[in-house]
Amino acid sequence: MTLRRRRLRGGLTFSELSLGGAPLAGLGSPVSGEQARQTVDTAWELGIRGFDTAPHYGIGLSERRLGAALAHRPRAELTLSTKVGRLLVPHEGKAAAGDDGAYGFPGVPATHRRQWDFTADGVRRSLEASLERLGLDRADLVLLHDPDDHEHQALTEAYPALERLRAEGTVGAIGVGMNQSAMPARFVRDTDIDVVLLAGRYTLLDQDGLSELLPAAAARGVGVVIGGVFNSGLLADPRPGASYDYRPAPEPLLRRALRIKDIAARHGVPLRAAALRFPLGHPAVVSVLVGARSAAEVRDAVAMSGHPVPDGLWEELRAEGLLPPHAPVPAGAEERR
Repeated sequence: MTLRRRRLRGGLTFSELSLGGAPLAGLGSPVSGEQARQTVDTAWELGIRGFDTAPHYGIGLSERRLGAALAHRPRAELTLSTKVGRLLVPHEGKAAAGDDGAYGFPGVPATHRRQWDFTADGVRRSLEASLERLGLDRADLVLLHDPDDHEHQALTEAYPALERLRAEGTVGAIGVGMNQSAMPARFVRDTDIDVVLLAGRYTLLDQDGLSELLPAAAARGVGVVIGGVFNSGLLADPRPGASYDYRPAPEPLLRRALRIKDIAARHGVPLRAAALRFPLGHPAVVSVLVGARSAAEVRDAVAMSGHPVPDGLWEELRAEGLLPPHAPVPAGAEERR
């Protein structure tokens, strides 16, 4: 299948399905270098042209693997984003003997520690190190990564530094990546960012981003990339013990996910397909970001993203109170484009 490309202001483009780089570094359980390479190669072969990574993912391992896997691909055909806000500082002595399991990347040698830094100097140093790991001289998109507890510094020091890097041409576009919608909405209103990466807050289970962020982004021409569409697992396979936002799912949310799954099944739609397609109904959304740790997971994501979803599914979800009446859905959005 051919994945649609969506263009943002400034000429940046995204395939409507993008690949998230955390699993390439072994998020949750180890992933071999060869497995990571096959994952990226399969994504490319199936039309994915948006790739996201960060220093945080395996203390630089994701950037190194992604950079190597894309090195022979036509640079102009892909959009690569990385993040700033955490410097990687070398460990010394015994601290370097363990692995990075405490941060979710077991098996990755703990050669460095993460240090929050949203200063202008920290932004430049972080980006320089990322470009070296990626093997690039510029980044298509750089995002402020999780500045939840550093809002003032991110707005007054890190953001102006990114703005200067964009003006210099070292960075093509700038933005913020977070697991909440309130602070990104402030960035949309008060700055000149190009992109928001919103994780987990615009899904079939959580439409928090719909109230403020998404309307503001649409009005300002800011593109929104939606990550975490499965809410860390519950919308991929709702069952007792399933994860929601990296914790065991509360019983009411599990019941809600199972109701959505049953309705989707009546319309011949796998729940994963509905979860992947739903965010693309909003006119501000340019891509859905999906993490994958194997070629098989990439193939499944691409197949699910292209699975037909009838209008009747969205209508029934609204009628059952499982979707807000004002939430835009893909069919109407496709007619507007």
